[in-house]
Amino acid sequence: MFATPEFWVLVSFLGFVGLVLYYKVPGMIGSMLDKRAADIAAELDEARRLREEAQQLLASYQRKQREAMKEAEDIITQAKAEAEQLAKETRANMEAQVERRTKLAEDKIAQAETQAVNDVRSTAAEVAIGAARRVIADKVDAGKDAKLIEKSISDLASKLH
Repeated sequence: MFATPEFWVLVSFLGFVGLVLYYKVPGMIGSMLDKRAADIAAELDEARRLREEAQQLLASYQRKQREAMKEAEDIITQAKAEAEQLAKETRANMEAQVERRTKLAEDKIAQAETQAVNDVRSTAAEVAIGAARRVIADKVDAGKDAKLIEKSISDLASKLH
């Protein structure tokens, strides 16, 4: 019975188990597993903490993004309002400038018309005077001139006294 290989395998196995128990290998394996479990739990806690921190950071960035978008929309709205106001002012200035230029042009036209009328009257008066001279020169001869002059002088003497 002691010579069978199964016996010696049993003795070897029991010796191995005895040695393992003598050196407290199961306790060491248990403590190693406990340490590993504690490390895993610590890593999970750290992961949860990091996740919560990341969620808070994400929420903060999302809030900042919303605020930035609202600020951008406000800036765009204000810029549009300022652009509309500037366009209104520009239109009003352009209309006023057009009115001033129109009035200035109308005044210049009126002055030109007045000047043209005065020039026409002056020219007409000169033409009339020239025509009257020619008519008088054609109708009056030297003998009539002398009589007319003497008559004017005698009339003058009677009007002076």
